[in-house]
Amino acid sequence: MNKIIKLKNYNNTKNSVVTIGTFDGVHIGHQKIVKRLIKIAKKNNLQSVVLTFFPHPRMVLQKGANIKLINTIDEKAQLFDNLGLDYLVIEEFTKAFSRLTALEFVRDILVNKLHVSHIIIGYDHQFGRNRTANINDLKEYGELYDFKVTEITAQDIDEVTISSTKIRNALNEGDIITANAFLGYHFMLTGTIVKGKGIGKQIGFPTANLLIEEAYKLIPNSGVYVVKSKLNANTVYGMMNIGTNPTVGGKSQSIEIHFFDFSQDIYGKKVNIELIKRLRGEQKFESIEALQKQLYKDKSNALDYINRNDV
Repeated sequence: MNKIIKLKNYNNTKNSVVTIGTFDGVHIGHQKIVKRLIKIAKKNNLQSVVLTFFPHPRMVLQKGANIKLINTIDEKAQLFDNLGLDYLVIEEFTKAFSRLTALEFVRDILVNKLHVSHIIIGYDHQFGRNRTANINDLKEYGELYDFKVTEITAQDIDEVTISSTKIRNALNEGDIITANAFLGYHFMLTGTIVKGKGIGKQIGFPTANLLIEEAYKLIPNSGVYVVKSKLNANTVYGMMNIGTNPTVGGKSQSIEIHFFDFSQDIYGKKVNIELIKRLRGEQKFESIEALQKQLYKDKSNALDYINRNDV
């Protein structure tokens, strides 16, 4: 897949089938639309193109909006790549971009830049300055500029909306199993491994601290999770704690992973952590010894779950 940052860098002249949206989560509802897009593209010898935006439009247009997203841009790109998409075009969303008229958007972007031959779009899609144009306007432009418009039904759009809401709610509650069911893959956290305080190592549970630079990334509810990751080409399981480490007087949130049967140096590496199941919420223990005892229980429970399930 070709990941294009900014429309001005899209130079493919082949005709395309396009869909447009934020696609946060790239969940099962989104996947259904994108697979349809790819199928049409292959059948008609077109390029499959997803046009998405960053920052999220609400971050730009709604002052003070504190929006947390299910995916980072890099995670989203990987998910689209896995589906077999030809081009992911990520346009910077600005106030100036939001002021494009419907005609300017269709003519300058869809027709002249993306060479659209077919567009797949939601029945309730609104676009152009102040979102004044709708799918009926798009169909009229299609007749003018010779491209086909396929409507995504209300049922499919509702499925996408409901899934997104349920995923966010589940993540905020720490219900990873429900979130993963709607995503169609394991929810992931991507970041760089950095050094921590070394307390875990002192009690027999050395941890890798995950630094996530994207402040907009949605972090699930605090607690201990069963996780897995691909490290140096090997699948490695472990358990991860999200929280403030209250037993040792922690104040700020950290994300720490204890990998099972893994001792290689991965400091400074960017890793992708897949969340499989939440074992428990974060607790404050009476002593380090009590914490250590619980960690042995957590490890046993995690290994038991991994061995009993295809994860």
